[in-house]
Amino acid sequence: MLRRLAPYLLAIPLLINSCSGPSKLTQKSEEKLAGGDAWRAWQLATRALDKEPGNPRARAAATAAGASIAEEWQRRMHALAETDSMKAAEQALELAEFRENAARYATIPVGVGWSAEDMALRNMAARVHFQRGREAFDSARPKKAYAEFTDAERFVSDYRDVAKRADRALGQAITNVAVVPFRARSAEPSFGVQVAQAWREDLVQELAPPTARFTRVLGGDAIERTMTLSQLEDVSREEAIRLGREMGANRVVWGTVGAVKSSTRLNLFKDTVCRRVVLKDATGRESAQWVDVPIEVVARVRDVTVGVDYEVIAIKGGATLARRHIDRSTSARVVWTSYQPEGDPSSYSLVSETVRAENPNRARDVESRWKSVCGDATTLVQVLEARRTTKSSGQYAREVLPRFVAGAAFVFLEDLPPVEDLALATLAKGAAPLREDLLRLDEIDDVDLYVDRPDASVR
Repeated sequence: MLRRLAPYLLAIPLLINSCSGPSKLTQKSEEKLAGGDAWRAWQLATRALDKEPGNPRARAAATAAGASIAEEWQRRMHALAETDSMKAAEQALELAEFRENAARYATIPVGVGWSAEDMALRNMAARVHFQRGREAFDSARPKKAYAEFTDAERFVSDYRDVAKRADRALGQAITNVAVVPFRARSAEPSFGVQVAQAWREDLVQELAPPTARFTRVLGGDAIERTMTLSQLEDVSREEAIRLGREMGANRVVWGTVGAVKSSTRLNLFKDTVCRRVVLKDATGRESAQWVDVPIEVVARVRDVTVGVDYEVIAIKGGATLARRHIDRSTSARVVWTSYQPEGDPSSYSLVSETVRAENPNRARDVESRWKSVCGDATTLVQVLEARRTTKSSGQYAREVLPRFVAGAAFVFLEDLPPVEDLALATLAKGAAPLREDLLRLDEIDDVDLYVDRPDASVR
């Protein structure tokens, strides 16, 4: 429990009356310590010192509370050392961290002889981790070795030649991953190249240290410099391995993008809507009335589904370390009207207040047909505002594609994005499963993945 609470308790403010002054806080701290609650006493005393750093009574209360905490901590460590000396050593580190963080408030005393006991525990733990690191390195497990050597350094920073051994292990543990162009079954041959590029860029950013300790995703420049476009568009599994080897990769990601499936629907809303107009009579008195306005709104919806199969392949031996099939779908809706609104678009409504009151069936019918055409989240005011502010001809341009990707309820255009653009957009954001696989493999040494066996498959 102490292990989990210690790093946080120094910083957590008490939920007490913010009007409590240092004297009141100090008094409460002394009462809590007398009642056996050293951690609460510590919090109260440090809170008082935050308000008044030079308060001698508060500092004395903090010292007393800290000493009680350290005494209990040491008692627990002594008991733990009888059964699990490694856990006791971890507790020693945490006690040292507590005392270091507490120094701004008070000097926390420890028992006589604690320094020697602390060093003995640290040396013992460093020795154990050092030996485990040597054994791991000798058994071709540089990732495990690096973890053990860095653990040894946590306990004793200059233990033997652990720093040099850790550097050597890290050099062998780094796993370079190349993402080569995918094959594509779509009409656009470069589709697989673009998907692989998008995934590669995602992985370079998302798997940077410290997220991934050993995995490094290589850039695509080397591939694109050495291959023609036609070669990039039809990379076989064997070619992927060869490319990865030439790039100095340990693993290569290769896959195939399946055929793109799509469907397109066109819907028309043709009816009269209402505009609220304010009129003045001869005396200047204002009155509002609803004016019927005929309107046509065209909506086009395109649904796209595309799948991709990928493998993470070990360069050495050609084993498949991970394999997945994923499907991605997206939907795009464009809405267009040639009607130019007069005045403020917010003055328009699908039905007037009068119609809603006198003919609710008519109101429900109009609103239902509008939603079926333009979508549940799209309002008439939004469409008219888009009509009023648009400067384009309504023709599709790839610059608006991010709006579809972001899930916009509609984009005010006459044209839908091409099927290939939508498929690329939805797949470009689909690298998450591959990130998960690479992170899962990040800490595992090749010898434990059986990469020397061509028929091996971890997933």
